[in-house]
Amino acid sequence: MRTPLPLRQMLAFALALGLALLLVLVLHLTDLSLSVWERLSNAPIGFWLVYGSLIAVVAGGGAWLVWRLLAPRRAGAAPAVRAPVPLADEASVQARVQAAQAQGIDTHAVQAELAELTRRRAAGSIVVTFFGEVSSGKSSLIAALAPQAQVEISPVAGSTRSVSHHVWTSVAGDRLVLADVPGLNEADGTLDPLALAEAGRAHLVVFVCAGDLSRAEHAALERLLELGKPLLLVLNKSDRYGDADLALIEARLRERLAGRGECVVVTAGGEEEVLCIAADGSESRLLRPRPAQVGALAAAIEQTVDADPAMLESLRDAAVFTLLDHQLDSAVAAHRQARAEAIVQGYARKAVFGALAAVGPGTDVLIQGYLGVNMLQELCAVYEVPAKDLDLQRFLELASAHVGRKLNLLLALAGNVFKAFPGVGTVVGGALHAVAYGLIFESLGHAAARSLASRGALVPGVAITLLEDALGEHLETRARRLAGLVVGTRHADDSPR
Repeated sequence: MRTPLPLRQMLAFALALGLALLLVLVLHLTDLSLSVWERLSNAPIGFWLVYGSLIAVVAGGGAWLVWRLLAPRRAGAAPAVRAPVPLADEASVQARVQAAQAQGIDTHAVQAELAELTRRRAAGSIVVTFFGEVSSGKSSLIAALAPQAQVEISPVAGSTRSVSHHVWTSVAGDRLVLADVPGLNEADGTLDPLALAEAGRAHLVVFVCAGDLSRAEHAALERLLELGKPLLLVLNKSDRYGDADLALIEARLRERLAGRGECVVVTAGGEEEVLCIAADGSESRLLRPRPAQVGALAAAIEQTVDADPAMLESLRDAAVFTLLDHQLDSAVAAHRQARAEAIVQGYARKAVFGALAAVGPGTDVLIQGYLGVNMLQELCAVYEVPAKDLDLQRFLELASAHVGRKLNLLLALAGNVFKAFPGVGTVVGGALHAVAYGLIFESLGHAAARSLASRGALVPGVAITLLEDALGEHLETRARRLAGLVVGTRHADDSPR
């Protein structure tokens, strides 16, 4: 389409104006250059040297700045990345064991595991651990690989209740130990601690499934992949599927692995039912052995073992140390929780006795702060968290305002639970306050301990939310227990001396 005449006229005018301005600029620069040259030609040599140096510095500096702005950054110019937390090793685990022993924590299980690792290092055997849901055929696979081994095979789910080891000499001559562990989904679909520990001790993990992974199987697979050692995902009973379905399932399994392991398709054999037709036309059904096809699994195991034996040893050790590190974390957490609970219960009793001994039934032990501050300081010491006075006071102030709104409810609850004790008679206000303060201190201590355990600090805002939850936990049961303590104290006081 031809451009309209008015637009062409405007473009021509703009072009002519631009050319005219460019011509004026060229003439101006020419006149300026000739003028400068004429003046410089009459200048002395010293001025030439200074002037030339100045021009060179300005031109060079400008060119360097342009290059710095436009040149791509090198990889080394990237900001420093924070170093990752180092993985657990033998030295760090041993140091933690000694520290735990000094605190009175039971470390016999960790020490036994370290001794077992030393024994296996000395034995020098390569261990391959088989996992899978109950009745997935992992025991049958071991029997197919090592037919001389005595393996218990049962169609009843959960027939493997302990770890069993079976020696297998591969075609390449490698002497391997095949470990059969309890199946998944025997209880709650999680890895049994016994099975997880055996996974840590193994050099290679074989996860057996009979189809696409269930949610429990996928969770267990992810847990095993976290150990960071070689893993084979084995699809057993492949003869159940047609070619198209088998290809889809295998693709799905490889997708779940995401390159973190190898997928192998096998069938462990067993028995199959066949229909026999006699010469007279009669039919009968018979069971006949179904041949096992485990060559691909044997080849994958041999290839993994032969690739880098030293790396297998290193990965095995690292997995054991990581599991032991987690085990120590759990032991320390349980120890701290037990000590914290003892402190909380001790101060709850003190709060009960303090309320019974108070001059006035309305004396507020929490507001006075003595018991509250001491309890929080001891809890901070248990969790090795600095006890900041500002945080302690802030938490107690918020807690006092919070429980103050619920004090009447707690007093009413205390009055009701005393009715369960025959022969108590009239319950005075001090006894009611004693039960209420006992409940408050229990809830206060539990909230503080949970904040210290989960956040590594006493965070007043978080602890208040936890306090609200703690005030509603098993309230009547706790009130009955504290009321029994009050009744026992009163009976002791009323008994003849």
